[in-house]
Amino acid sequence: MRRLRAPRVLVVGELNVDVIAVGVQQIPVMDSEVIAKDCQLTLGSASAIFSVGMARLGSRITFIGQVGADTFGDFCVRALKREGISTTHVLCKRDEKTGVTISPSGASDRALITYPGAIASFRAADFDTSLMKRHDHLHLTSYYLQKGLQPAFPDLFKKAKAEGLTTSFDPNSDPNSSWSGDLDKVLRNTDVLFVNEREARELTGCQESADALMSLGRLVPCAVIKLGRRGAVAIRNGEVIKHRGFKVDAVDTTGAGDSFDAGFISAYLNRGSIEDCLRHGNACGALSTQRAGGTPGQPTRIQLTAFLATQKNFASRSI
Repeated sequence: MRRLRAPRVLVVGELNVDVIAVGVQQIPVMDSEVIAKDCQLTLGSASAIFSVGMARLGSRITFIGQVGADTFGDFCVRALKREGISTTHVLCKRDEKTGVTISPSGASDRALITYPGAIASFRAADFDTSLMKRHDHLHLTSYYLQKGLQPAFPDLFKKAKAEGLTTSFDPNSDPNSSWSGDLDKVLRNTDVLFVNEREARELTGCQESADALMSLGRLVPCAVIKLGRRGAVAIRNGEVIKHRGFKVDAVDTTGAGDSFDAGFISAYLNRGSIEDCLRHGNACGALSTQRAGGTPGQPTRIQLTAFLATQKNFASRSI
């Protein structure tokens, strides 16, 4: 894969902290208590985890979003700055609280309880979209959490394409499982779409993941379904490519999907093949699970290269 200059990536999205209870044996129900082996406060949100993953792999990231004027907001901004991510366009709202996600997490799965806070009120009117002109790629995520920004998603992607940017979109789950809204308008200008298996089936109405993949492949140039520990599968121009992923000793799966997105898009922006993109995505997702939280386990480019050098390539093609 040929190495190009550092891609300039614009991420418009949500910011929150994650409170992660690690090593939970079962998800708690109301009127019950479970014991965790550890607890961590880390940088959260799909957008931020993607941004840190991309920055560690060598991209130049500009983050646009907002936090509350509180301790958690300061925590998020400092964490981004430590990674060399531009936070000039992160707003601090005095009348808002920074969002919080509480995540009971086991080695293979987790649950999420999210208080959106400042995430929900952020709007496109709060930032200058002309920033796109200085970037190569736009990534958006968490469509249903970002209530204030949601109506602008289609126009943001349309403007990005008009400015010559490539685009990627990971809508994440709809908490109401209704998948309402203007997602079809967003997908018209999406180059790479990321979903997991459940999201793929709910979004398309297909019972089988294979049928869902084919359906998504008719909507966007490249669609990717993340399969967790089983790897990932992509469709591009009607061709299906699978990668079985990598076996690691997982500690916490928080942010693994967003780390996958970062690995995939990093390779994509460096003109890697879809096999390369899947391999890099699966590696970044696997490595991220070896530490608690979405960002602590994310690899640098050197660490990713060293890991891949020890692994076999498990890609396969089918039409």
